[in-house]
Amino acid sequence: MKYTLDIIINKPIDEVIALFDNPDNLKKWQPELVSFEHISGEVGQPGAQSKLVYLMGKRKCEMVETIETRNLPDEFTGTYETQGVFNRVENRFKPVGSDQTHWTTHTEFQFTSLGMKLMGFFMKKAFPKQTMQFMQQFKNFAEKE
Repeated sequence: MKYTLDIIINKPIDEVIALFDNPDNLKKWQPELVSFEHISGEVGQPGAQSKLVYLMGKRKCEMVETIETRNLPDEFTGTYETQGVFNRVENRFKPVGSDQTHWTTHTEFQFTSLGMKLMGFFMKKAFPKQTMQFMQQFKNFAEKE
C-alpha cells in the first residue's frame, strides 16, 4: 500500500526543520509515544537505529526506526519495522513564501504476515488517516512554538 499526503505549516521552513529534526520534540506531537531509545549508529544520521514504543489503545507497539536519508530540508526518509509490518516514510519540505512550509510524505506499507495483510486490506483507509493525524499534530505543535 502506497500513498502521498501533504499539509501546509504556517511557519518558516528553518523553524519547521529545527522542530522536526529534534527527537526530544517527538512526544510533544506524538502523544501515543511512550519511549524513544537510540540503539545504534550515529544519532540522526543514515544507518542509525532507534526503538520507538507507542501505546495504541491498550496495546503497546514497538518498532525499529532506521534512518535511510537525512538531507534536510529536502528529504528525511526512514523505515519503521514491527511484527508483520514494514513501513517506509519519505518526508519532503519546501518553503512557501517566507512564512509557510509545505510538508509532503510518501508512505509505503508492506505487510509480511497473513494477519497484517488482512488488516491492511480491510483497514486501507485507517493508515492514511493515522498519518494525516500525526501530520496535523505536528503542524499544531509547530505553529504554537
